[in-house]
Amino acid sequence: MASEADSRRQFDRRTLILGGVQAAAGAVLIGRMAWLAIREGERYSLAAEDNRVALHLIPPRRGWIVDATGQPLAQNRPAYALELVPSLVENLPATLAAIRRVLPIDPEDEARILREAENARGPSAVPIADDIGWDAYAAFNVELAGMEGVVPIRTYVRHYPDGEAFGHVLGYVGRPSAEQYKETGDRLYLIPGFRIGKDGVERSKEAALRGKPGARRVEVNARGRIVRELDTQPDTPGQTVQLTLDRGLQSFAAARVGKESVSLVVIDCLSGDIKCMLSMPAFDPNIFSNRIPGKLWAEMQAAETKPLLNKVTQGLYVPGSTFKLATALATLAEGVPPSDTVTCGGRYRVGSNTWHCHKRSGHGTVDMERAIAASCNVFFYTMARRIGPDAVADMARKLGLGQEFDIPMPVQREGTVPDPEWLMRRYDRKWTVADTLNTAIGQGYLQTNPLQLAVMAARLASGRLVVPRLVAGPKPAPFTPLPILPDYLDTVRRGMANVVNGPGGTARSARLKVDGVTLAGKTGTAQVRRISAGFRGGAGVERRFRDHALFVAFAPVEQPRYAVAVVVEHGISGSRAAAPIARDVVTWIYDREQAEKSLAAVVQAREAARRAAEAAAAAAAQAAAPVPPA
Repeated sequence: MASEADSRRQFDRRTLILGGVQAAAGAVLIGRMAWLAIREGERYSLAAEDNRVALHLIPPRRGWIVDATGQPLAQNRPAYALELVPSLVENLPATLAAIRRVLPIDPEDEARILREAENARGPSAVPIADDIGWDAYAAFNVELAGMEGVVPIRTYVRHYPDGEAFGHVLGYVGRPSAEQYKETGDRLYLIPGFRIGKDGVERSKEAALRGKPGARRVEVNARGRIVRELDTQPDTPGQTVQLTLDRGLQSFAAARVGKESVSLVVIDCLSGDIKCMLSMPAFDPNIFSNRIPGKLWAEMQAAETKPLLNKVTQGLYVPGSTFKLATALATLAEGVPPSDTVTCGGRYRVGSNTWHCHKRSGHGTVDMERAIAASCNVFFYTMARRIGPDAVADMARKLGLGQEFDIPMPVQREGTVPDPEWLMRRYDRKWTVADTLNTAIGQGYLQTNPLQLAVMAARLASGRLVVPRLVAGPKPAPFTPLPILPDYLDTVRRGMANVVNGPGGTARSARLKVDGVTLAGKTGTAQVRRISAGFRGGAGVERRFRDHALFVAFAPVEQPRYAVAVVVEHGISGSRAAAPIARDVVTWIYDREQAEKSLAAVVQAREAARRAAEAAAAAAAQAAAPVPPA
């Protein structure tokens, strides 16, 4: 009996211990469940929601860029694109094959897709194609069930209505690079449809143009496919950026220039507003809105005419005889009377060395006005030696040469205004008389860009320190006057007026046919390599060795309002190549009907020249063909 009682007590004790353990375990489980439900409930509820609901960022629409009158230069148009989410794809080659049945994919793009898909992390998407069109977008939506990870999206594409005419000013947009993402860590950079400014105003005004992204919440299934859209927070478009440019003027200038390698600037002398900033040939920024073909990019990089270079701010040129205006003003500012004369016999001797005038027979006795009109080298040689190189360099800088201006261009090259101190610092040698003579007529170490030449013309025309601006805003305060007497400025202006309108002027081809408006200007020819006295870079020379043609001008002469600078690369003659372009551009400002007639004549002449060249080439090919035996 005792043994049975001990066994029962032992059983009851074990039951009690086991029950206690079970109760404790139950209490722990209940407590844990209570902890998860009450204290951690929100956390796990959010996690479950994250598995069920996906948040998709919506790229912001970029702000518009408009001209001075509000006409659009860069805007957005609706478009359709195709993306791929690699994390949702089990058989990538099969998916790409399914895509190709609807939309062709070239080998270069396919290699990129495979490469980016391999490096993709998490839910990030890889762009397949941009701007695929409505038909392809609709087709993909129909076939979506059989295409893993394929996402057709509605988006916006940057659109530039005038294409090449504004390519260099506006720049273009493109996908952010991996390096840019690493610098910012902005998730927006991972969205395939997102674009940032890569050049020009698009790049310089990126912060204002970008806007703020929107977002949409969608319910997804276990494979990540969208079941339904829950709600959307729209994006906030970027700000509108208004430029000082005149869309009509720049479009006309682009048509007038055609395929020539030309840079052209027009500045309002009163406000400093840049009304035209053209660099041709250019690129069509619409191409960059999507993915530019590698072959086309390579061709543009290799082109001799450098269509990717904004020649207005990045092109550096020897200013040639246009710089004589700076030498003239420096001479007057140093107290040399404008009536002082120099006798030009066609050459200027220093010891055993001879410097030539462009007119080998000489210009005879000339004063400053006549020297400017006839572009007499000997006069400016003489005056530069009299006043010294520092005075010339100082005046050049006052006129805007060698300066960088506050305009939204990512790159500006300042060029060079040489003086004895610069030469010693740069080349460790002393300044010589030869350096003075070369500088006096715009040769030697001098380098300027077309924007600086336009500023020089604007400052000379207005008598004020005009500062150019490209972004429109409140009217600026009156500019500070140039530190030179008005009578001296008038002397130079009269000389420039005679360049175009006088009997012996070098640019009579630039004379306006607009009633009541007179153009004043100065031609220039810039050497592209050192040449002998008996050789010039003319028409019989290989193109890359031909002289550049330059022309600076302003109008009207009586009350200057607009200043112009034109550089025609390898144009040989400023009077024949650059001056007529300036003439037609200024004509458009005052008489558009007449300017359009002039443009039509130019286009007709170009077409006739093209046909003649084709006929000559065909005749040459036929003449070179072997003659069959009789």
